[in-house]
Amino acid sequence: MQRLLTATVLLAASMTSASGQDALDFGDVTEQHVMIPMRDGVRLSAYLYTPSGDGPWPAVFEQRYVSLRAASTRQAAARTARAGYVVALVNFRGAQLSEGTWVGYRALQWGELSDGYDTCEWLAKQMWCTGKIGTFGGSQGGYAQNYLAVTQPPHLVCQYMRDTGLSLFQEGYRIGGTTRPERFKGMDAVARDPQDNQKLLAEWFRHPTYDDYWMAEDCTLHFDRMNVPCFTIGSWYDFMNQGSIASFQGRQHQGGTNSRKRQQLIIGPWLHGGNNKGNRIGEMAYPENAAFDVSNHMVRWFDHFLKGKNNDVQDDANVRYYVMGAVGEPGAPGNVWRTADDFPPKAVATPMFFQLDGGLSAGKPTSKESSTSYISDPHHPMEIPGRSFPGARDARAFEEQSDVRTFTTEPLSEPVEWTGRVHAELQVSSTAPDTDFIVRVSDVYPDGRSILIIDYPFRSRYRNGFDKEVLMAPDKVHKVAFPVGWISQIFNKGHRIRVTVASTGAPLYEPNPQNGKPLTIEFPADAQKAVNTIHHNTQYASRIIAPVFTSPN
Repeated sequence: MQRLLTATVLLAASMTSASGQDALDFGDVTEQHVMIPMRDGVRLSAYLYTPSGDGPWPAVFEQRYVSLRAASTRQAAARTARAGYVVALVNFRGAQLSEGTWVGYRALQWGELSDGYDTCEWLAKQMWCTGKIGTFGGSQGGYAQNYLAVTQPPHLVCQYMRDTGLSLFQEGYRIGGTTRPERFKGMDAVARDPQDNQKLLAEWFRHPTYDDYWMAEDCTLHFDRMNVPCFTIGSWYDFMNQGSIASFQGRQHQGGTNSRKRQQLIIGPWLHGGNNKGNRIGEMAYPENAAFDVSNHMVRWFDHFLKGKNNDVQDDANVRYYVMGAVGEPGAPGNVWRTADDFPPKAVATPMFFQLDGGLSAGKPTSKESSTSYISDPHHPMEIPGRSFPGARDARAFEEQSDVRTFTTEPLSEPVEWTGRVHAELQVSSTAPDTDFIVRVSDVYPDGRSILIIDYPFRSRYRNGFDKEVLMAPDKVHKVAFPVGWISQIFNKGHRIRVTVASTGAPLYEPNPQNGKPLTIEFPADAQKAVNTIHHNTQYASRIIAPVFTSPN
């Protein structure tokens, strides 16, 4: 009785009606705005979607910093509620209508504040809740779920993640060591007080290396504390696929007893984010089998773990991944789903060497002097439009720019499958003490289209590890090695495989000033132009390492 009375008082004290100007018809689902109290008295803005009937129901929630008021977001929450759940959409501390200081993800973690934990336990104590809680969401909502799992709230039963991340130094605020100040200045619009975001951005730049500050929000150090079943969705055309795969691997093999061997992973030919994992991606129209109904599957997952329904969802394969093939070529191999107990499957790490005159082949270079140079000018960068990875699209517009170089195989005499993680090992020199390298892999069709599959940037000062900054000696050859991305692609007979290398690609990748000085929020006036050289000769042989897969069948 006391539990019900307390819950009623809390809800009544913090509930407000949704704004009339954005009213939508949810049928028999009720939408309510509430302010959920945290342990320090700060209240988070949340919208509850409650099904008709007397309840009680399990609750599922998502945490985001962006607005939760888009019609599509609200309608999706209402659809899940109709399946017999109270759905809560919650904004981060200091974002949108949530109270408190905006600190990004830091209040969601395992420090003094644990807003995810507090939200989970508040929901579990409400009179309309069975006490069983699940979580869902992607990207920012995926990070939030990994942080939540580490804190082990007693009522958290299961999770459902899309396109997720684990460490903000490697996969968020930075990518491959490259900084993104202009991208994150835009978070002023998210913060309730824009000055909070400006202070946070300055704080990041006071920590240029992977130190204790960044370790304090790195989930990869705490897989052993994650202890719930989770279904994870990854997307081949998404740089954050690294986080989705690593999250599955860590939870499946290093998690608690309720986590190990209870994870599932699906990876399809999709772009980052969204519930719509369809078969039309970028400029590619895959067969209809490429589509995955996220919303319905998520309800099945929750029905099993939160309601105890025996719907066999737990008996699905641990791993399902889509092997991409050529599109528009009848009879081309690939474009099929495979199942596996684990990921990745065993493949042969196969070097592909850069060659004189832009070639790419398995044979080592034979020239003693061969190299390729280009200008890297941060004041006049090459262009990759937008802020999202332009995968599944023709990349020739970038490849044909003046300071971009490509290395391409001859037409393949037979299909070749790469399934696994691609790595780059560049032998490079520069006239600057610091520079970036962007490496891409494309499938080149017989008609010339170069369909981009993966790419990744890397800042050379971190070539010896993210825990230190080591500048380059001018014109000395240095090895810069880094992972380019995960892939499952059958390059068809007659196609060619292309590796593209550049050092700028703005605005997607914000230029390196190349002056060797401490990195700054504002672009420095003394940023310098450089000549960068990729060496591909008998002594210094630049290459990529491809995961060549041969089916046992």
